[in-house]
Amino acid sequence: MEHDTHAGHAHHTHEDHGHEGHAHEGHAPGIGKVSWSMAAQATLHCLTGCAIGEVLGMVIGTALGWGNVPTMILAITLAFLFGYSFTLRGVLKAGVDLRTAIRVALAADTLSITVMELIDNGVIAFWPGMMEAHLTDAMFWWVLAIALAAAFVITVPVNKWMIGRGKGHAVVHQYHH
Repeated sequence: MEHDTHAGHAHHTHEDHGHEGHAHEGHAPGIGKVSWSMAAQATLHCLTGCAIGEVLGMVIGTALGWGNVPTMILAITLAFLFGYSFTLRGVLKAGVDLRTAIRVALAADTLSITVMELIDNGVIAFWPGMMEAHLTDAMFWWVLAIALAAAFVITVPVNKWMIGRGKGHAVVHQYHH
């Protein structure tokens, strides 16, 4: 019995350091071990890459005088690219070959980034006047902040659910030292 308690404690120590669970824990007992903090850290990791890509896409599209649709497509594309690249960088740093690292990044981030982009871009698209706002308008930046915050709040439970089933950012954990 003491051994089980110690093993559980060791796992919680991993959680406290931001590791996203074990890829092998796809069964029900692993679900209870996923903390909200761990899910929030995984979500923040994805959100950082997404936000960088999205803002860069909006800046480029605006600078080139593109319309809303091509600018949004570029922003979403770059959000995925930057979101994946953050995970890819960490996995490659662990000495994994590029092909495996790409598979890990796709498995870890696709659902998370997709949910974030749907929420974020939904808020932007449906907020009155936002699609006409320019980068120099204060409204552009505060609505973007609200959209990113909404994406974060809605994606945290998605990541918690995925990590608890050994999916999402749980796949990245095995490459942490």
